[in-house]
Amino acid sequence: MKPAEQAPGALAGLSSLHAAMKERLRRVVRVLPTEPPSFVMARVLDRILLPRLPADAHQILSNRTVEIQVTDIGLCMRLQLGANGFRVAPAGSAADLRILAPVASYLRLVRGEDDADRLFFERALIMEGDTEMGVVLKNTLDAIGPLLRWPGQRG
Repeated sequence: MKPAEQAPGALAGLSSLHAAMKERLRRVVRVLPTEPPSFVMARVLDRILLPRLPADAHQILSNRTVEIQVTDIGLCMRLQLGANGFRVAPAGSAADLRILAPVASYLRLVRGEDDADRLFFERALIMEGDTEMGVVLKNTLDAIGPLLRWPGQRG
């Protein structure tokens, strides 16, 4: 069998493997409290976003709760920005802004492959809550540019 003839079967196999791995991850993540992934995300944002965050955006976003939901794996993180960086939002605090998207959409956003407007209009990203806060966050991310780059990625 020629390699070209093998490709459709191989792609189907990879697709089913991906779906099975995602379902296993979803089962684990579903039972996690929000604090551990929120803590990890706070540390990541302290490294990649906080040093590039303009003072005016820092002021507007400070002490406001942002809930980030990764819809395809069921992950939820709740964060606040304080004077010393990002932190886990206090339990029971209402989310000022809720952002919902699958993993692939978040990756496209932080790698600079797509902007939040495009993802929003494709319905690949949903923002709910404080509109001003959402616009400030979106404009800040657009101005900063890609937060992550894969090896060999241009931009």
